[in-house]
Formats: sequence, structure tokens, C-alpha cells
Amino acid sequence: MDVILEAAAQVFDREGLRATTNRVAERAGVSIGSLYQYFPDKQAVLHALAERHIRETDARLRVLFARLRAECPPFEQTTREVLELVVEAHRGRPGLHRLMHRLAPRSVTELDAIDEFEDRVAAEIAFHLRRCERGGDDTERLARTVVHAVDAHLHRVMVRDEMSVDTLRELVERLIAEP
Repeated sequence: MDVILEAAAQVFDREGLRATTNRVAERAGVSIGSLYQYFPDKQAVLHALAERHIRETDARLRVLFARLRAECPPFEQTTREVLELVVEAHRGRPGLHRLMHRLAPRSVTELDAIDEFEDRVAAEIAFHLRRCERGGDDTERLARTVVHAVDAHLHRVMVRDEMSVDTLRELVERLIAEP
């Protein structure tokens, strides 16, 4: 299944919605029947890719957040490290990320899981805002705003405009450096 998903990631990134299950099977070096054993259609493949992306990003963020809580670096470094990880998770395959963000079908259960993921990230950001005496009386709302602003930027600006990682890093540096 991992071989199929990797092939699908490559095909979706390159071909967008023109991608077909036949092209994915061909790229993976498996028969179309083998692909259909795991996925009934290309939407299911795209859906599995989106789930994998969220799962992998969540795992990496949990490790980072645990380290940041233990080390308590300055706010600027904390922000930089979180943003670097999130940018890195979206760095490659802009075509695939665009499709996953906009088109991957989601059930109510999956939307709830995404909400829980975003809530965990916002809670961590709020923790570091409070730890560094930033955010004032409305820290939770500010943290949630930051999470959603970064999400929108990654999925609607960086990915759509195929912004380079270096350009995004420059913008992050300006955001962190300005009072």
C-alpha cells in the first residue's frame, strides 16, 4: 500500500485531477486490480494521502512540542522552529497539497479529527505565548488565529503560488523580527 501511495503522490502532484488510477497503478508497478484491492477509486487514494499527511505532520509536531516544552527557548526561536517544521511538511509536491487541501473527501469523523489536531496545535501555541508573556488576555484566540492564518497561507498562498521555501522563510523571519 505504501508503494501505491507514494506513486499516487507523484502522479497527483504532476497531473492534478487528470490523474487516473491506471496511471497510479502503472507508476507503482502494480496491476489495477491490486490498486483496487486497497482503494475503490482515485478519490479514496487522495483521501488516504491526506490522512497520511495529517498523521505524519501531527507526529512530528508532537515531538517538537515536547522538546520545546522541555527546553523553553525564547519565543522567536519557538516560533521559528514550529513554522520551519510546518513549512517543511508542505515543501514538496505543491500540486498534491493543493488537491489534498481542497478535494480530499472528509466525513464528520475525519473533520472532527482535523479539528482536534488544530486544537492541539493551538493549545501548544497558546502555552508558548503565555510562557513568553505574549498574547495578553486573549491568548487562546490569538493562538487559534495564528494556527488558521498559517494553515491558510500554506494551503492557499504557498502551495497555489508555488512559493519557494526560501521566500516563505524570509516572510517568517520578517514576521518574527518585527515588533
